[in-house]
Amino acid sequence: MPRKRDIEIKSWHAVPPPEVCPLCGRAIPPDQRDLHHFIPKSRGGRETVPLHRICHRQIHALFSEAELEQSYSTTKQLLTDPAIRKFVAWVRKKPPGYYDGTRRSRRRLG
Repeated sequence: MPRKRDIEIKSWHAVPPPEVCPLCGRAIPPDQRDLHHFIPKSRGGRETVPLHRICHRQIHALFSEAELEQSYSTTKQLLTDPAIRKFVAWVRKKPPGYYDGTRRSRRRLG
């Protein structure tokens, strides 16, 4: 008969898998998690998707709410934009907890 100390104890608690940012593909740390409305709330959007804070801020720095509603209402559509593709190529090399300030796009100024 095996002794109690030799029996492997299995936990009933399963650790949930980490959330993955659909834009950059990196794991999202809890302190860097933002919920993004692909169709802005001001335009009737209800569904949200978790994104890295830096990815979320970059989307809103580049596009107006009207552009998000009309042209960029999915991840696939966002990735067709050259500025977003360039950003994603850059941010994929960073660690999951990386955050840096976001600058507004020059085309949105004015």
